[in-house]
Amino acid sequence: MKFILGTKTGMTQVFDQDGVCQAATVLKVLPATVSQVKTEDKDGYAAVQLAVGEQKEHRVAKAQKTQFGKAVAFAREFRPGFEREADVDGVEAGAAVDLSTFAAGDTITVSATSKGKGFQGVVKRHGFAGGRRSHGQKHSEREPGSIGSTGNMRVLKGVRMAGRMGSDKITVKNLKVLQVNADENILVVSGAVPGRKGTVVEVYGS
Repeated sequence: MKFILGTKTGMTQVFDQDGVCQAATVLKVLPATVSQVKTEDKDGYAAVQLAVGEQKEHRVAKAQKTQFGKAVAFAREFRPGFEREADVDGVEAGAAVDLSTFAAGDTITVSATSKGKGFQGVVKRHGFAGGRRSHGQKHSEREPGSIGSTGNMRVLKGVRMAGRMGSDKITVKNLKVLQVNADENILVVSGAVPGRKGTVVEVYGS
């Protein structure tokens, strides 16, 4: 099983052996403990749950403290695909998870929550061109245009309109591990990772 949690600390540049400069994201890996192992027979699906960090007791629900044995900051569940259910075999509750399972050159998948951008219009949210700047139009540069239909007399479902943008779960596949620093719990990943600095990032190994 290759699964670990970390926080995004920022971006940098890394030169490979050929001297090519690559954009990279630095992840600070958090010490994690396997809090629960779910099986197909007992729970209906195979998964491994990780508990990370510590939190003040008054901020954690009583049920969570009972399950984890202490007030943990948060937990994430790793659910392999149906063709990879055997990956959870041999994993026991209470085991520690660290960077030892990852190495430079590994292909990984990263999931995180993207930056929240608030309420945005159609030009920024969907890439609309806006209205024309001529022929009498005065205040319609960034308006969406027609949103209804004559026959139905209503706005149809799925019409792209203004609304809240960002704060979505984004998954990026086929990223490469560039560097692994086990002493400082640092993982350097190629390319960009969703989220702001401090965002919790889920890293899946292939």
